[in-house]
Amino acid sequence: MAKKKQYGLQCSFCGRSEAEGATVLPSPDGHAGICMDCLETAATMLGMIGDDNSGSVARRARATHHQSTHSTVAADESKEARPMPKPQEIKAFLDQYIIGQEQAKKYLSVAVYNHYKRLDQPVDEDGVEIEKSNIIMVGPTGTGKTLIARTIAKILDVPFTIVDATVLTQAGYVGEDIESLLTRLLQVADYDVERAQRGIVFIDEIDKIARKGDNPSITRDVGGEGVQQGLLKLLEGSVVNVPPQGGRKHPEQPMIAVDTKDILFICGGAFEGIEQAIAHRLNSSFVGFSTDAAQRRIEKDRFMSHVAPQDLRTFGLIPEIIGRLPILTHLLPLDREALRRILTEPKNAITRQYEKLFAMDGVKLTFEPEALDYIVDKAIEFKLGARGLRSIVETIMMNSMYDIPSTQEKTFTVTPQYCAEQLEAAHFDAQAV
Repeated sequence: MAKKKQYGLQCSFCGRSEAEGATVLPSPDGHAGICMDCLETAATMLGMIGDDNSGSVARRARATHHQSTHSTVAADESKEARPMPKPQEIKAFLDQYIIGQEQAKKYLSVAVYNHYKRLDQPVDEDGVEIEKSNIIMVGPTGTGKTLIARTIAKILDVPFTIVDATVLTQAGYVGEDIESLLTRLLQVADYDVERAQRGIVFIDEIDKIARKGDNPSITRDVGGEGVQQGLLKLLEGSVVNVPPQGGRKHPEQPMIAVDTKDILFICGGAFEGIEQAIAHRLNSSFVGFSTDAAQRRIEKDRFMSHVAPQDLRTFGLIPEIIGRLPILTHLLPLDREALRRILTEPKNAITRQYEKLFAMDGVKLTFEPEALDYIVDKAIEFKLGARGLRSIVETIMMNSMYDIPSTQEKTFTVTPQYCAEQLEAAHFDAQAV
């Protein structure tokens, strides 16, 4: 069987791969393959054709392989020739799935658009080279950082992957090496290095690798400053040797060289407690009212809109990594109106998902407006954010999803009374606390 390894097709006879210089011709069904050398040897050994003809067979096979490769390249070029989505088009797409967070969506739209343009920039004689602008998003949990990143992936024509910074450690320690970020990008790109080098990586929970104190560590900060130092070369742009299957379980595997200068990095984190740093910098009162009548008190929930790079440094990010994330944007806590809209307006709104689930059983599901208000009130009461809306609705709908498929009912209406009964029966209040 022709094996499509991370370094190309492999001959079913001699085992040589494309990475080793072999030209492998796959079978029509893709389950077998033969290299040109084995083809010539087989033709000669079988005695069906002479040496001169065997060379002709090999040449025809090479031409067929070249034509197939050329067709693939042409298809790729046709795909890349598609017009780039403009920033307003990208934001309009995000608006279909994400409520609020206008500034963050605008920043991300511009960053992605510029990334496209940067990849296609012509070589000018003026020597001007557009540098990439990595971006960092700061906002409380449940405000949509990861959702924005996942939604952008739907409109992109470049490899896109989301990785979690909490599992990263320095080399030699339990956890994942920094290079694992690029391993996942290679996997998404089907180990096409050229495509991977044009990709986008979203690093979630970037705040979890903040160093534990203001002073540089004199020892090894396994999950903090040390990881930040390791990320520097990736964010800046350098050639990194990446283990295609992960470096710790397969130490004998050949490395793949990946240049990160054209990879766009988007980072996101909750940065819990950074409001105190912002308030201190602004000489403002975090709680209560300022004694200075001329000093306008900034609402606690709006402190995040004043976040600045120096606040990230106070929180624990090293100056070098802040400098490599030049675009800083924020996500505000979701208010009641936004949470209410999230339940019904997006294309994949929570209520629409359950309505579709019930419709597949021939049942028309309806949520009373008062029931939706009740769900939002609970999410606000327990400070669960948008992510908590799903858990509340799931708890409310569990018994009905269990019972109704076995009945003959064709309609089901969710009322506030039903919501209260189901949450009380599930002891949701105790769980949320």
